[in-house]
Amino acid sequence: MATLNGKPVSLDELLSLALVNVGHFTSMRVDDGSIRGLSLHMERLTKDCKAVWGADLDTARVRDFVRQALDGQTGPCVVRVTIYDPNVDVGHPADAGEPQVLVTVRGAGAMPPAPLRARSMPYERDLPEVKHVGLFGALHTRRGAQLAGFDDALFIGRDGLVSEGGTWNVGFVDQNGTVVWPQAPVLPGVTMALLQQRAEHRIATVTLEQAKGMAAAFATNTSIGVRALAAIDDTELPTEHPVLDRLRETYLSVPGERP
Repeated sequence: MATLNGKPVSLDELLSLALVNVGHFTSMRVDDGSIRGLSLHMERLTKDCKAVWGADLDTARVRDFVRQALDGQTGPCVVRVTIYDPNVDVGHPADAGEPQVLVTVRGAGAMPPAPLRARSMPYERDLPEVKHVGLFGALHTRRGAQLAGFDDALFIGRDGLVSEGGTWNVGFVDQNGTVVWPQAPVLPGVTMALLQQRAEHRIATVTLEQAKGMAAAFATNTSIGVRALAAIDDTELPTEHPVLDRLRETYLSVPGERP
């Protein structure tokens, strides 16, 4: 089921997402009817709506639509809220400015998933600070990593520094047991923010060589929580580490908020 402003969405109303693909979104994992970091997700939508559309967003209305979409849902799921204008035109995107609220729901897998193997690949997202729907580059890079036998891509910027993953933030545990988040243009992930609020860490530039020399590495997003990296390129990394255990426990202890 997909709803636009609380009503079933029509094919015509979805065409602009398929053909023009301008908008922004947030995805939220729902466990037992509640969402970790819900307020941060709403803050993201508000900030990105101003950046993409130059418009304000009524988050109380968004939460109403989320509640409606989740009515009757059982088991863990992921609800995605996409903000877009069905009337946007490829020739005149400046004319669009009445963003609407699309809500979709899908099932969620076990958390955390099995460790992933990442291939380092050169890539920088457009407007990395915005969680926008322009996923072609990221998914094309992910596809290249998978065709090479890996699970996903780890992005390396033009400056040679590690930034983020295909649809996740990356963090590291250095040889002193300190959590390190890359200093680079990245999407400010909600899961990353929740962990940064609750666990000691430092933010520093990380080269690919430094990344491969870390005691452990992990991916984070709302769907996976804290997921270990088993390898970066041909460098194997430990998937068991006390700091990873603590981060998982810290994240799972975050109280959820009801929409």
